Amino acid sequence: MRIGVLTGGGDCPGLNAVIRAVVKTAIHQYNDEVVGIKDGFSGLIHNHTFALDLDKVSGIMPRGGTILGSSNRDNPFAFSQTVDGKRVEKDVSSVVVDNYNLNKLDCLIVIGGDGTLDIAHKLSAKGLKIIGIPKTIDNDLSATDTTFGHDTAIGTVMDALDKIHTTAESHHRVMVVEVMGRDAGWISIAAGIAGGGHIILIPEIPFEIGKIAETIYQRKARGKHFTVVVVAEGATPKGGDRTIKRIVEESSEKVRLGGVGEMVARELESITGLEARTTVLGHIQRGGSPSAFDRILATRYGASAVFHAHEGDYDHMVALRTPEIVAIPLEKALHQMKRVPLEGSHVVTARRVGISFGD
Repeated sequence: MRIGVLTGGGDCPGLNAVIRAVVKTAIHQYNDEVVGIKDGFSGLIHNHTFALDLDKVSGIMPRGGTILGSSNRDNPFAFSQTVDGKRVEKDVSSVVVDNYNLNKLDCLIVIGGDGTLDIAHKLSAKGLKIIGIPKTIDNDLSATDTTFGHDTAIGTVMDALDKIHTTAESHHRVMVVEVMGRDAGWISIAAGIAGGGHIILIPEIPFEIGKIAETIYQRKARGKHFTVVVVAEGATPKGGDRTIKRIVEESSEKVRLGGVGEMVARELESITGLEARTTVLGHIQRGGSPSAFDRILATRYGASAVFHAHEGDYDHMVALRTPEIVAIPLEKALHQMKRVPLEGSHVVTARRVGISFGD
């Protein structure tokens, strides 16, 4: 076979491990050819491709990011162009089909999150043979137990919390750490537990500033004159809404979250009189060398994707259903956000050890 592979959406640790596994499995097991497609679907729109061989993937497993490049702007069904000074969206999916055929591809492996895989599913309806691989540090795809990149992001946040603990304790401060995750609290709750957070605010549990202040007072009464608060970017106050940093109309993700950490710190300082500082970890959570867990999971995904391509399981996505990697139809895997269950083990465990959710 001649297999194309692309990475779409935001980058995350483990993408290169997937690419490496695809190439090595395709060549060693099936004597396939692999074509790398640059910058997500942009590469199929503009026909920017190159041959992927064993030499090109040698040594890339520890590297963050993706050697293919990525993009979350180039949806071929709504490709943004400037015409007569005005920005318009055009359906160029037929160009993608033409370039798929021009490159003589027998299959396209698409690595991405919900938006990228939705595009892949639509391209399947136009005749492209596609296998999807789920990717997001947010771990919010319901069809798989976990996504690669998530474990590494947790480790990055945990390391930051370890460091923030020391300055919080030294200066008797309230330290608020804002982390990614959008509308799911998986990163914040997992990293908060692992990093010794005292208060964790997640989108699934609306918080009250007064309740957070009570926890701080209780800690102070026990002789603990500092508090570490972990806040998911999509966390919301009771009766309120998400804190939006800005709106980017031309982006596939128009709503950019951010600022909830600063809001929480400001209100806590006003109520408690304690000095409160905010740290926003931002895109540092997307970078770095993938953890051992993510390297193994990414390798399993890549190898399984090539296997299922040869089995003819097109318009499917590989997914972790512990302990197996299985293939499920893309239409059943999309548009179902996996949120932190309120009665699940993460929340229950956190409450048992005295962590507050501000509720």
